[in-house]
Amino acid sequence: MRLEIAEVRVRDAAFAEGTRVSDGVLHIDAGELKNLLAEDRRLASVSLELARPGDETRICPVKDVVEPRAKAGDIGMFPGLVGKAATVGSGRTYVLKGTAVVTTGPVIGFQEGIIDMSGPAAPFTPFSSTFNLAVVTEPADGLDPHQYEEAIRLAGLKAACYLGNAAASVDPNEVRVYETDPIPEAVRRHPGLPRVAYVYMLQSQGLLHDTYVYGVDAKKILPTLISATEVMDGAIVSGNCVSACDKNTTFHHLNNPIIEDLFERHGRDLAFAGVIVTNESVTLADKQRSSDYVANLAQALGVDGAVISKEGFGNPDSDLIMNCKKLEALGIKTVLITDEYAGRDGASQSLADADRAADAVISAGNANELIELPPQKKTIGRLSEVDSLAGGWAGSVAKGGSIRVELQTIIGATNELGFGRLSARGF
Repeated sequence: MRLEIAEVRVRDAAFAEGTRVSDGVLHIDAGELKNLLAEDRRLASVSLELARPGDETRICPVKDVVEPRAKAGDIGMFPGLVGKAATVGSGRTYVLKGTAVVTTGPVIGFQEGIIDMSGPAAPFTPFSSTFNLAVVTEPADGLDPHQYEEAIRLAGLKAACYLGNAAASVDPNEVRVYETDPIPEAVRRHPGLPRVAYVYMLQSQGLLHDTYVYGVDAKKILPTLISATEVMDGAIVSGNCVSACDKNTTFHHLNNPIIEDLFERHGRDLAFAGVIVTNESVTLADKQRSSDYVANLAQALGVDGAVISKEGFGNPDSDLIMNCKKLEALGIKTVLITDEYAGRDGASQSLADADRAADAVISAGNANELIELPPQKKTIGRLSEVDSLAGGWAGSVAKGGSIRVELQTIIGATNELGFGRLSARGF
């Protein structure tokens, strides 16, 4: 499969009549977009606000972040949810680079988060560096949390597609090409290099902890092979309310740095053998079934090594270790990427499960670390919701608007794809 990512770089954004990109500026027709999103009667109201890098602005509680994209042809982005239920991962996709759609509204599941565009929290989130269109929604009366989550999720995806269409009408600044080979051909190529697969664990524990693959809830799937370019092209969408620090937003899935790094090293010091997507289950039987299936797929691919990432903490730690143990037992070397919940002093056991086989682990940081956030001039969303977020507590928000919370509340602070600045060094 051959995918072309046509990037249109954005240096500023503003509301205007007619959505378009002109001289690097994204002009957004707020009235037209609001009318589009308001077609969903599950939303009582929709408002739009802009947040720029360096602004003294706080967005909370954040539910998802989506990069604006448009797919050439008639399939459309985010197949099975917005676009047609058809295979993506090939052709050309247009991207508004440097921008993001951020959805916010009343708390759904307490595990949502904060984006500060400036101040001490800004370096912990990649979305302090993007021009953000905040889609602020209110649910219709009587709407249950699952219905509201779906409505606001679709609003974010639709807004991203709407903006992404503006990229398709201008010349891109750069076109990046990614290509994958059929498995038999891939096996024949690069015979002297170690074959490495990527095991991509998706949050799927239910109770608003869901991820979608081609529109299907991942807890309903068996582990399967997927092309890396399909992931980069919108096949995987976030629908979960896990802790903000290690939530894989839809933006993260579209820009997975593990996949990009494996592509970069492919043919140089390793042979990228493909992506195995798997779920994070609740019951022991489901965990055993999925980890068995991951091991079978990796063995069928004939890989020498695997990179394993996860999403969330606690219960998913057991899935991570099961996958590690079963691959290592087959002689497949593993590298694990995880964050830690090691207590505010860093002295507690950082994962809920462990094994001697997990001897190559990359840490994305300690989510329990405390941080003090000064007041911001502007809040998009509801500052009062911070007290009820994971990593916050009653009294987290002081009278003057300053906040004392754990890193757990900041979107992307300890992201387990390595999409961040935190790590740890062993001694």
